[in-house]
Amino acid sequence: MTSMSTKTLPGRGDTGKQGTAGPQRSAEHRRSPRRGMARGRQARAAWVLAAPFLALFAAFMLLPLVWSLLMSLTDTSSADLRTPLNVSFIGIDNYVRLFQDDQFFTALRNTAVFVLVALPLTLAAGLAAAVALNSGIRRFRAVFRVGFYLPVITSIVAVAVVWKTLLEPRAGLVNLVLGWFGIDGPAWLADTRFALPVMIVMAVWRNLGTVMIIMLAGLQSVPQSLMEAAELDGAGPWQRFWSVTFPLLRPALLLTAVTTGIGYLQFFDEPFVMTDGGPLDSTLSATLYAYKQFGNGNYEMASAASYVIFVLIVALTVLQFRVLRDKD
Repeated sequence: MTSMSTKTLPGRGDTGKQGTAGPQRSAEHRRSPRRGMARGRQARAAWVLAAPFLALFAAFMLLPLVWSLLMSLTDTSSADLRTPLNVSFIGIDNYVRLFQDDQFFTALRNTAVFVLVALPLTLAAGLAAAVALNSGIRRFRAVFRVGFYLPVITSIVAVAVVWKTLLEPRAGLVNLVLGWFGIDGPAWLADTRFALPVMIVMAVWRNLGTVMIIMLAGLQSVPQSLMEAAELDGAGPWQRFWSVTFPLLRPALLLTAVTTGIGYLQFFDEPFVMTDGGPLDSTLSATLYAYKQFGNGNYEMASAASYVIFVLIVALTVLQFRVLRDKD
């Protein structure tokens, strides 16, 4: 009898497990619907809070993007504004016409030269300024930071007007200074040899402040212990920068390259204010070409040119990510 009773009676450990498992499971079952209801309320509240932004985004961003894509595949022009239902779907004919236009190829060539020259110069100048402020310049560092960054926050229209005034062939300050040294300065913005290089110099001067600030933050995040270890190993200043500092700057370099490259592919204000694309289309950019097509009532050609620029931006961004991203 004793052996039978010991076999049938549960032990203390089993009694404890059975006694606690039941209440715990029931409590979890009671909590799970409450958690689901709380998450549902949070999700609804999040959608309500995001609704104004989503409405504005759909009205002013998404809808125009879709509509412009449809326009690039039709024969929409200014004459069709009163009768929008009379437009016809023509497929990729606008893109074919676009790449048969010599003026568009000139605009693409000018944009390519602008990006390929101005982008490396901006990154190099911004990095050099950041290195100088981080290590070489000790006094008045804040003043130099403000001085380099001030053109970035200044209106591009104001900057372009000031540069246009400085480069006036007769009364401009640049030619006046050159005259002191017996140099007859050219008509900078009226000469096909100098108009685009002048805009490249102005773009580098205006945008190096952004690169400098980001690079300076990257330089200040480099661990000092790595630099001291490299110095103990006998590495010189250039070797320490190239082998230790520069690899750690890849994220900052990628960020500045992508943002600056996107901006340069869309450069518009400088030629619009200073030259209107002249002389002889030597400063005509792709975005200015699209703007002029839109102003002439060729909405389908303007939309097609805009999507070509969009494809170029995507291609440049992908290329930069492949080249500059961290290999690890």
